[in-house]
Amino acid sequence: MSEDNRVVTACLIIIGNEILSGRTQDANLSFLGRRLNEEGVRLAEVRVLPDSLEILPPAIREVSGKFDYVFTTGGIGPTHDDITVDCVAAAFAVPVIEHPEARGILEDYYGSSLTDSRLRMARTPEGASLVPNPVSGAPGIRKNNVYIFAGVPKIMQAQFDAIAHELNGGAPLLSESIAASLPESVVASGLAEIQEHFTEVEIGSYPFQKGGRFGTTLVVRSADPDALKAASEAIMALVVSLGGERDSSVA
Repeated sequence: MSEDNRVVTACLIIIGNEILSGRTQDANLSFLGRRLNEEGVRLAEVRVLPDSLEILPPAIREVSGKFDYVFTTGGIGPTHDDITVDCVAAAFAVPVIEHPEARGILEDYYGSSLTDSRLRMARTPEGASLVPNPVSGAPGIRKNNVYIFAGVPKIMQAQFDAIAHELNGGAPLLSESIAASLPESVVASGLAEIQEHFTEVEIGSYPFQKGGRFGTTLVVRSADPDALKAASEAIMALVVSLGGERDSSVA
């Protein structure tokens, strides 16, 4: 846990031309957002960037200095366009080496089927440590506060679970959702006043349509359970005062 009660933040960099082209849909963001919150780390920014030796290093260097943790997904496989390791090394101005422990892991996993292409997955920035991969052998990597994960969701999730205990987070962000039978425009003014009063909570409004009628899901988030409860009660009182009610059939 964070000793000074400050908000601990993270950035996710989703790497891959296939993501930007729409050929592949990212499935890692929702998992990381949820799991980081459970560890008391706020996912504060997400970037989707191409496989580029020009774009990635300065971006990684920037967010490494801005956030407590940085996670990258994608670009650490055996092919020529898997350049995330090179980009992280460039971001920290260190060479890429063949990590002896990573090579040993790959030799044990592949045996006689270990090829030069597969050995690319033993490359790490100099000074990096390894992240276990119980799914497919090839380890993830940690360099400073940057964790380099696979893009395949099953592997990435296993890698995150392997290092979750290392994260020095704060209190998890709690949430309460209130689906109100009122249009967003009706609650907007009162909701703004509640937000001004409860500065320690985040309040979001998300319109929906059900049975031809418009409603609004009001989501309250806070690490403080008492503040969460008080703000939620104030919002429910607002909804009732405007002639609305809570719609329990809306998730």
